[in-house]
Amino acid sequence: MRPADTRPALSVIIADITTLAVDAIVNAANSSLLGCGVDGAIHRAAGPGLLAECRTLGGCPTGEARMSRGYNPRARRVIHTVGPIWCGGDADEDQLLAACYQSSLRLAARHGLATIAFPAISTGIYGFPAERAAAIAVRTVVGETDEGTGALEKVLFCCFDRHAARYHEAALLQLGGAL
Repeated sequence: MRPADTRPALSVIIADITTLAVDAIVNAANSSLLGCGVDGAIHRAAGPGLLAECRTLGGCPTGEARMSRGYNPRARRVIHTVGPIWCGGDADEDQLLAACYQSSLRLAARHGLATIAFPAISTGIYGFPAERAAAIAVRTVVGETDEGTGALEKVLFCCFDRHAARYHEAALLQLGGAL
């Protein structure tokens, strides 16, 4: 176990988040938690148990996070968070997106999780500009984990393609993180 006062390792990978063997994958969900986009892929991989549990969670407001079991994916847990829909940048989208990462990391810390993987939240059908979202994601994770976050040892920024990965890598390098 790593000392509590060190930042976890931060990495950027290109992968299908549903295939990762981590303590938790973060699900970029809609407020109902009932499946579309990345959410739909996670629900398909997990099977009907995830949907049944999500129905008991009562939804999730934008910027917050909820946790469920992982079911069939290789991850033990799924952390569901609802990112903001891009409205041009004048509707607190940056703060709401940062809150998604903060809420997810704090939930992971409360449950003693060591590894977590984030997708590029809100950059798909919600239309958040990918480069801006990557900078917010990396800055928020670095800020939240600078002093250490409990048992958390590794944070993965799991990108679906090279385009998104480049934005995350650039943001991480700009903040002095190691790849």
